[in-house]
Amino acid sequence: MSGSPHFETPTALEYFATLVADDATLPVLEAAVAAVQDEFPGLDVQGVLAQVDGLADRLRRRIPADAAPLQRLRLLNRYFFQELGFAGNVNDYYDPRNSYLPAVLESRRGIPLTLALLYIELATQAGLQAQGISFPGHFLVKLHLPRGEVVIDPFSGQSLSREDLEERLQPLRAAGSRDGSDEVPLGLFLQPAPARDVVTRLLRNLREIHRVSGDLERLARVLQRLVILLPQAWEERRELALVLAELGRHARAAEELAVYLQHRPSAGDATALRRQLATWRRLT
Repeated sequence: MSGSPHFETPTALEYFATLVADDATLPVLEAAVAAVQDEFPGLDVQGVLAQVDGLADRLRRRIPADAAPLQRLRLLNRYFFQELGFAGNVNDYYDPRNSYLPAVLESRRGIPLTLALLYIELATQAGLQAQGISFPGHFLVKLHLPRGEVVIDPFSGQSLSREDLEERLQPLRAAGSRDGSDEVPLGLFLQPAPARDVVTRLLRNLREIHRVSGDLERLARVLQRLVILLPQAWEERRELALVLAELGRHARAAEELAVYLQHRPSAGDATALRRQLATWRRLT
């Protein structure tokens, strides 16, 4: 008698890799949850998405079927920022939990990027056209209305005028005055961010936090996802190799460093890294 089919559950890394394999189908909200799955043992990613859907459903039931886009936007803002109480974590901005969507749903506090992801999902389910914007220094949300575009700061709930946006660009424009980048029109900074770029920004935020705190275990997990998300991000792969070596995982470190050197044979420190690679291989 033959046994029933056996299906192995994919690891968290394998699941993430499947989600981000194709730009055309990359589900940004699900990928953002899966990106931090290791922080929540036993996390049901689909359960988190269902929780978001539940919030969106509550909003949809309040919106009249014939509501104009502007009315939908007002109802969304009141619901998201006032009733649900989502806001930026001004007291502990660099707490990594601000980047963990399951934690943000619980605490109602986050960074602009995670708040934007939730806001965009609710806006979309409320019948609005909303997109994320990788604005310099601060992730924003752009909504398309019949009479024009509205830009929302999800951290504060503020609607930003053209003057507000230009003011936020002043430090960047001042720094770029020598090379002409100060003349880049505002509209180029308001282009919608592709899903892969959004997840990259989330992970790179976490990378910086873990670098500063010296949390090598978490840093390694973030870098593993970055090299899956960006297969040609060779500097991230190099850093992953060095972090794995610090954690004593010399076999894995050697694998990653060998790939890096294969694609960056003329790197400035290639000779030193080849010696390091030989040392790691002797340790395995």
